[in-house]
Amino acid sequence: MCSFAAFKNHCALNFWKASLIKSITEEQNTLPKKSMGKFGKITSLKDLPSNKKLNQILIEAMLLNATATKIIKNKLAIKESLEIPDYFIKRLKQNKRAVIEFEKFSISNKKEYITWVEEAKTEITKQIRLEQSIAWITEGKHRNWKYMNKYKSENE
Repeated sequence: MCSFAAFKNHCALNFWKASLIKSITEEQNTLPKKSMGKFGKITSLKDLPSNKKLNQILIEAMLLNATATKIIKNKLAIKESLEIPDYFIKRLKQNKRAVIEFEKFSISNKKEYITWVEEAKTEITKQIRLEQSIAWITEGKHRNWKYMNKYKSENE
């Protein structure tokens, strides 16, 4: 619902869903995000709204949490698109298993393979990377699978 931080000379109060709380003034919601929350550095009680106003804010914050209201960010609402080069698709389609496994990958995993192949400086390197990619994709391995397994085994 909110967070509170206390320091030697000041404190900070921040409401997680402040942009949805109507009791917080328009002015506070349109200000650039402050690192100290919507009320800035609180050095005295004068820096806080009145008790009545603070109670209204708390009640609205509790209702937002009770109804599981979520803030929808523009970044999440826009589905990321991925452009796959024609030569990549053509080579991928030559291996049915690779197509099945590639479809299971997230957009970021697909993008890692495509970027790796595209960044090759010579055509020979590009072809080698493409063939290596198809082999790993067929096995269901993400682009950086070697490092992921190493990290897992070290932390287990």
